Amino acid sequence: MAGKEDLKLLGMLVSPFAIRVRMALSMKGVSYEYEEEDLFNKSDLLLSSNPVHKMVPVLIHNGKPLCESLVIVQYVDELFAGPAILPIDSYKRATARFWAAFVDDKLCPAWIGILKETKTEDERAEKVKEAHAAIMQIEEAFAKLSEGKAFFGGDSIGYLDIVLGSCLFWFEAFRWMFDLEIIKSSEAPLLAAWAERFGETAEAKKVVPEADEAVQYAYNLRAAYAAAAAAAATR
Repeated sequence: MAGKEDLKLLGMLVSPFAIRVRMALSMKGVSYEYEEEDLFNKSDLLLSSNPVHKMVPVLIHNGKPLCESLVIVQYVDELFAGPAILPIDSYKRATARFWAAFVDDKLCPAWIGILKETKTEDERAEKVKEAHAAIMQIEEAFAKLSEGKAFFGGDSIGYLDIVLGSCLFWFEAFRWMFDLEIIKSSEAPLLAAWAERFGETAEAKKVVPEADEAVQYAYNLRAAYAAAAAAAATR
């Protein structure tokens, strides 16, 4: 267990990656200072703390910055006492890490692409197809990893629940914005039921924003992308 800590988290309300870290810290019962970042006007602290990607989240622990949400959540789990976030069993631990990486490598680029895409409906449709394909693979993984229990982590949420669950409010935002279901109950009934349970957990209710927050940010973001594309086209 760590001693007296100086923890500051640089995040953003609608960043699922920052939400992962907030959930992990909350599960461990750790106090920290939270600083909201504006990604259209990044702070000097963010730029100096994460000079490679210049993105949130960044956890600054006793003056030392840590970047990338999957890395930070594992760090928090190892450092602080409290409920285990990653599985204790070595095989299950490695498997959870594999699927967390899958979420970030396959699912996240697809749904972020749906949000960013401003060119053609065909391009958005391709991203939707990629997202649904990833969801179907995660549906199969849940059937195996949950072992018939409520969550990927068993009877309570764990590492993979946090990783995927942090994206759910954006999926709801897409339903509002595009009439689009990322997790279809007719195709992925296990994940659909899991998503309902996840949303009702105390951990999710404490830090996950409402979908309308994401919708508003999405409209601002899409306007910024469109303006940038228009400016680039005139050069």
